[in-house]
Amino acid sequence: MKCSALVTITSLLAMCTLPAQAQDLNGANLTLSGTITQSGFGQNYFSAQNNTFDGRACIGPACDGTEPFEQGPLRLKWSEPDILFQDSSVSGAFSSNDWRLVVNDVSQTFFAVEDIDGGTIPLKIAGGVPTNSLYLSSSGNIGFGTSLPQEALHVTGGTPNLRFEDVIGTTYQWDVGGNHIGFFVEDVTASRLPFIIAPGAPTNSIYIAGSGGIGMGTDLPSTGLHVQKSDGTGAILIEETSAGTLGQMTLRNNGITFFTLEDTSIADVDNSGRKWNFQNQAGTFRVTTAPGGPGEIEMILTPAGDMTIEGALTQNSDKNKKMAIEPVDPGEILQKVAELPVSSWMYKDNEALGIRHMGPMAQDFHAAFGLGASETGISSLDTSGVALAAIQALASENAALRTESAKLKAQTKAETDALRAQLTALTARLSAMEMQITD
Repeated sequence: MKCSALVTITSLLAMCTLPAQAQDLNGANLTLSGTITQSGFGQNYFSAQNNTFDGRACIGPACDGTEPFEQGPLRLKWSEPDILFQDSSVSGAFSSNDWRLVVNDVSQTFFAVEDIDGGTIPLKIAGGVPTNSLYLSSSGNIGFGTSLPQEALHVTGGTPNLRFEDVIGTTYQWDVGGNHIGFFVEDVTASRLPFIIAPGAPTNSIYIAGSGGIGMGTDLPSTGLHVQKSDGTGAILIEETSAGTLGQMTLRNNGITFFTLEDTSIADVDNSGRKWNFQNQAGTFRVTTAPGGPGEIEMILTPAGDMTIEGALTQNSDKNKKMAIEPVDPGEILQKVAELPVSSWMYKDNEALGIRHMGPMAQDFHAAFGLGASETGISSLDTSGVALAAIQALASENAALRTESAKLKAQTKAETDALRAQLTALTARLSAMEMQITD
């Protein structure tokens, strides 16, 4: 029986006992609630405005009518099933880019979204990926490996890492990850871990403020680097473990450079004894009680090695700190001092300043007395010791001279008294003789 395509589908089903043929059906509205039978091998299309299929469909050359449809009402069945989205827009205001959902090829098992016009596959899911490899929750959070993402991006796994790989030029790889050992940044190419945060690290272990200041233990760094602790660990250690030169710490400034030692347990009255500053000022090393100012400089050390201090210099000479104590012969020391060459001279570094000094050469001093750490330096303790020994010898000689002088003085007095007695007797006799002559 041949049915007219101009009647509605309801009338067609009522009039026809044969299944409707889906070959070039045209109509205003088409509703199929029964069976569609394709006639021939030509292309089929429905150009109606609203078409409703109340049932299940299998599309593809491999469909054979035995499909159970246990997993949905639509099935694509072919060796490489795909769905093409072809945009027929002709207006310049609308994009006409075409897209395709692709499943598998001759070498791979996957599900992909293909940008046909762009010639790219921006999304591809390989076959066999674990459950919840990518999960978008109702909150908008994204889970990798979890269906309960607690943050905007939640990654789970044995050691969940995020890899950064440079594919332009020399390939290089970096991983950012975290596990029970810590949060880390790994240089994968060089097999190094330059950055690790261990579990349980205190709050504000490292804090970078908006000013650029770095706080360690504080979120209010008052300087470029501010370390604050309250458990007795507030310290900085610079350690070089190789056999080479010890590591350096350099302070550099276009002007006065200094660091401060401050004892906050002392009442801040006038800063005396509370703050000590170690400065590099005008090429000299200085110790002051404030960053600078008149009357606050306690010590100056020049590049020439000249040192000036505000008060007295006291060197340790405690007998309890000494050993191999031996007496000296002051007379012998005095003789050596008398023979020691003493000159007036200046240091070569002080030539421009014209600063002169007086004293022996270190080599002569060391040769005469055998004192000091080397023959190129003289300790002020040694010079004062030699001077005291020489003074003792002079004092001893002076005492002997005084004793000898006293003896001579006493002897001279006795002789003088005897002479006076003799002179007195002679004077008396002379007077007596004069009186006899007169008579």
